Amino acid sequence: MTNENKKFVVQQHSSGSDVHWDFMLQIGNALQTYRLDKAPQELIRCPAGAVKIFDHPLKFLTYEGPVKKGRGSVRIADSGSYEISNQKEDRIELDLDGKLLKGRFTLSHIEGDNWQFGKSGI
Repeated sequence: MTNENKKFVVQQHSSGSDVHWDFMLQIGNALQTYRLDKAPQELIRCPAGAVKIFDHPLKFLTYEGPVKKGRGSVRIADSGSYEISNQKEDRIELDLDGKLLKGRFTLSHIEGDNWQFGKSGI
């Protein structure tokens, strides 16, 4: 996969009073997705809890609007390209080049579907 095909997006997902962010990495023909409890601008200063959820279709790289079955709506909070700089079973280091998220970030496995996502070195 070439670098220009390695895209990421962070979508703000609002459903009533619930707001969370979905961090999605293009892996092949799907978007590996993690539900974050912090907005992209907060991730620069402090890590967030990240729960690995189901993969999303590639259309979510650019989609904004209502989500099926009355699950609220989404809007793009950040997007760009990425490279995996180092990957182990319990840790993935990513070099992100987005509008807000720039630099090295790490996904660290905690337990089950629970991960932590944040800027490396903070």
